[in-house]
Amino acid sequence: MQYSRFRVAYLLLLLLWAPRLFAQAPATTNEGPLLTPAQFLGYELGTQFTPHAALLRYVEHVVQHTPGQMKLQRYGKTYENRPLELVYVATADNMSQLENIRHNNLRLAGLEKGAIQRQQPAVVWLSYNVHGNEAVSSEAVMEVLYDLANPQNQQMQQWLQNLVVIVDPCVNPDGRDRYAMWYNRVRNQQANASPYSWEHREPWPGGRYNHYYFDLNRDWAWQTQQESRQRIVVYNQWLPQVHADFHEMGPNNPYYFSPAAKPFHADLTEWQRKFQNIIGDYNRQVFDKNNWLYFTRETYDLFAPFYGDTWPSFNGAIGMTYEQGGGGPAGIRYTKADGDTLTLSQRIAHHHATSLATIQAASDRHNDLVKEFQNFYTNASTKPKGEYKSFVLASSGDPGQMRAFTQYLDRQQIAYGYATKRSKLKGFDYTTGKTDNVQIEPHDVVVSMYQPKSTLVKVLFEPQSALEDSLTYDLTSWSLPYAFGVKAYALKSRVEATGSRPAAATVKGSAAAPAERPYAYLARWNSLQDVRFLGRLLQQGVKVRVADEPFETEGQKYQRGTVVITRTGNEALGNRFDQLVRAQADSAGVLVQAVQSGFSTSGGDLGSRSVRPIKQANVAVLAGPGVDATAFGEVWHFFEQQLGYPITVIGTEYFNSVPLAKFDVLILPDGGYEDILSERNLESVKAWVRAGGKLVALEGASRFLAGKKDFLLKTKPADSAATKKASPYAALRRYADAEREQIGERVQGSVYRVQLDNTHPLAFGYGDTYYALLRDIPNYRFMPNGGWNVGVLKKNSYAAGFAGRKAQRVLNDTFVLGTQDMGRGQVVYLGDNPLFRAFWQGGKLLFGNAIFMVGQ
Repeated sequence: MQYSRFRVAYLLLLLLWAPRLFAQAPATTNEGPLLTPAQFLGYELGTQFTPHAALLRYVEHVVQHTPGQMKLQRYGKTYENRPLELVYVATADNMSQLENIRHNNLRLAGLEKGAIQRQQPAVVWLSYNVHGNEAVSSEAVMEVLYDLANPQNQQMQQWLQNLVVIVDPCVNPDGRDRYAMWYNRVRNQQANASPYSWEHREPWPGGRYNHYYFDLNRDWAWQTQQESRQRIVVYNQWLPQVHADFHEMGPNNPYYFSPAAKPFHADLTEWQRKFQNIIGDYNRQVFDKNNWLYFTRETYDLFAPFYGDTWPSFNGAIGMTYEQGGGGPAGIRYTKADGDTLTLSQRIAHHHATSLATIQAASDRHNDLVKEFQNFYTNASTKPKGEYKSFVLASSGDPGQMRAFTQYLDRQQIAYGYATKRSKLKGFDYTTGKTDNVQIEPHDVVVSMYQPKSTLVKVLFEPQSALEDSLTYDLTSWSLPYAFGVKAYALKSRVEATGSRPAAATVKGSAAAPAERPYAYLARWNSLQDVRFLGRLLQQGVKVRVADEPFETEGQKYQRGTVVITRTGNEALGNRFDQLVRAQADSAGVLVQAVQSGFSTSGGDLGSRSVRPIKQANVAVLAGPGVDATAFGEVWHFFEQQLGYPITVIGTEYFNSVPLAKFDVLILPDGGYEDILSERNLESVKAWVRAGGKLVALEGASRFLAGKKDFLLKTKPADSAATKKASPYAALRRYADAEREQIGERVQGSVYRVQLDNTHPLAFGYGDTYYALLRDIPNYRFMPNGGWNVGVLKKNSYAAGFAGRKAQRVLNDTFVLGTQDMGRGQVVYLGDNPLFRAFWQGGKLLFGNAIFMVGQ
């Protein structure tokens, strides 16, 4: 009875307060006037960070109050199921013709057929908050949307006569909410400007990244993340003339806008370079008028194609980055090193100003933008740049990898066909790194430069990008044949091709079995698709084996790493066995071959000891302070999104209390392990390895283990000969040259040919080389007896990209990857990260080998 009386009292109290509670939640209908952000939210912008859900409520409010001139599109969702939305803004006349404008824009680019209307609005796409903790831009976008919607803003209404504006209010909602929720929770009642206050010390992993801790601003070209793939589907349906990307940098910096810094990629047109200065002038006038500090032509270049300024540029747009000083450390108020206080309100004002300046510049020059956009694509189709006119991918490689490659081309809207006949032509062979006669076979994939997307093709395929200045922001090599690890050629001539996909290139899930109950199924081991297939079988309880030696059966040859699925050992599955194997092969896109006998005409029979069992591995990975967040995210994403295989994430804060005996594999991503693996913790890990565990150490984790007791990996000594030869004047350096001198000791995303011992399980499925994308120098000796030097750099291993002269010397005769036995377990050293940004497809089989093939 007491409970019932309490419940009734509670309900009465709730009814009493309900009107006040609901009054605080603004309506999302179009009743009443258009509200400013402050009126709608109940607080002034700049006084707190707005959660993503509230941001979208305001977006909806503005759209509903602007009927006929604004349209809201939900184009996808994040990994954490937050909505991704776009707002289209135009005059009533242009909005009524929105689809016609879009299709005409694609016809201007040559991507759709039909009559072209040469006079049309320019399309401007504004992207905010791609980095979650650069949170000011999604605050500023609310002011921008209000200005776009406000009928009293006559200047804006005039600009819109010439434009269709597409606004993405928040590219990275998961990262934004991670930051905003944290900051709103820890901030003082009165924001504390001291840099030492915890509201300026964002905890690991920070809000910069998406759910899987990927940097979405480096995913434009690769589209490995859900948010990127969904967004770029819509982007390719529009192909805007202008794309502006809003960011923040460190809080002690002022503001950056175009023109960009060198290096400019050679394939940026004269017009694109010119408009960098034009838009810079519009921004400069606003900043000069308000006495705001800014800088141009420094730090932020236009070279690598991964970004929100470069990838749109290679798709015909004027791509721009805007960088406001602030970011995660800045909070609402921040005392800078010069003693001045940076406020969130100031940061909002700056991004708001550059947003409007971008709109104004595009409106004033809309005819030029549309004209030059059409010229860009016309020249791309009829007069493609560069010495190579065709790129050919050999169809003799793994069909699963080839399918992944063509799916990637489809996402980019890159046209391709198939060679119709055998021919011998002169071309650059990516495998050898030499220009020679190459053999083109029927059904090889042909990518012609005579197509609308030829500029993007050139940028993505060319073996070596021209680099006008080595002081660049990111990677210097990314060529797709290296990234996918496929045999390919670059040709100076056009190759005859058909657009229809030949039957021989089709990937089938399983070969037709001559009998209902074959003796076994065999699956070759060549690519990520094969790793995915193996992982799914193991999770379904299928007993699987792997061939450690080559063999031949029923007229076909099979290499090391071939997955063998025999009926024997799988009797418990009964009649489900065949259906399950074939269904998983279909799902993974893998070709399996049914055989009727366990006898091999050469090599070991299927019952040989060289065909060993593989068990389902219980895998764990370390995450938390000390571990590089993106490196952990790459592992996490690999298992969950690419393999669909379970992985246990263990926090570094409680690692020392975890019973490692529960796991078969422990992965240490890149990071600093001095505080994580104390001497006591490291001894526990070694004891676990000796008992049969497998430790996989990537990059910084390998560096940490190098030289430690019982670990065979050692760093190379300093070059004493070079030290002796050094000039006595070497210490007399110019201060201004310091940064450029340091470049000589670095590699910047350079491609190197790693020599492989493919008889070792770590290199199963590869030839004698693997293309590694080196971003650091794996400065290790070859391991002595007891260890296996599976992948090494010998002399003349360089393939593409920038590497300083000192770095090139160090990279001769260097260990890159290998293993050592420790008791009954193994340590796998990966001095290079084969999962980097999830786009280096050729390395994923290598990582799969480390998990499933090594040891067991």
